[in-house]
Amino acid sequence: MPHPTPEPAADGPPQAVPPAIVDSHCHLDFPDFDGQVTDIVARARAAGVTRMVTICTRWDREPLVRAIAEAHEGVFYAAGVHPMHVTEEEPVTVDRLLALARHPKFVGIGETGLDYHYTADSADAQKTSLRLHIAAARQSGLPLIIHARDADDDMAAILTEEYRNGAYPCVMHCFSSGAGLARAALDLGFYLSMSGIAAFPRSQELRDIFAAAPLDRILVETDAPYLAPPPHRGKRNEPAYAAHTARVGAGLFGLDPAEFARRTSANFDRLFAKAAGAAAGAAA
Repeated sequence: MPHPTPEPAADGPPQAVPPAIVDSHCHLDFPDFDGQVTDIVARARAAGVTRMVTICTRWDREPLVRAIAEAHEGVFYAAGVHPMHVTEEEPVTVDRLLALARHPKFVGIGETGLDYHYTADSADAQKTSLRLHIAAARQSGLPLIIHARDADDDMAAILTEEYRNGAYPCVMHCFSSGAGLARAALDLGFYLSMSGIAAFPRSQELRDIFAAAPLDRILVETDAPYLAPPPHRGKRNEPAYAAHTARVGAGLFGLDPAEFARRTSANFDRLFAKAAGAAAGAAA
């Protein structure tokens, strides 16, 4: 998508265009944004967030998430069953995910994964669901979008075992786990996505994990409406705030924000190649 044209200031020359970045994971269908999506997308673009991936976590929400992506240039979508919902939703099937993947704006499988923080009692069902999502990612070539909380050992083991059965692309969304899981994911060629958590004052250990990772494996996201970075912490998050997290990320790698935005956008294009191709076609 072309960069937005600078708007002239009321009493001066045109203002600088913010660096173009990508919010690789948000939830524009959540009730927090009801009736406001057009404004949310417009604010994101004004902040330099030119592309977004809105994530479906329940089967019955997929038509709405798809409609949001269809209605807005630069907005793509992914779908799967969140690990916390596996016992409430119809079982995942590879065929169902592959059918969704035929849509031109469907660019990822998930989010899926393991969450033992609140739902450890459904661990077996989560593992089954995760493996089915992996199979769909492997067959479609679309990136797997992983949610991991309080399940580092099982997550590393399953991702590694399944990769030996056949390669697949993957991003560890909203990464906030330990260094061991980060290393396991990076060793498989996966990506780590930086959310507003990395900007929290008490997240130095997490910032150290990101700083030690290769820059070409880093993405930026909001997970909006959750996890707003400072100066909006405690408020509803939205894609525009990815710019704040990106500034923190730039500092970790000793880059200016524009260069960090360029590098992480290139990472997104490499992983989410279908979205990159669609954006290039729209700009042509």
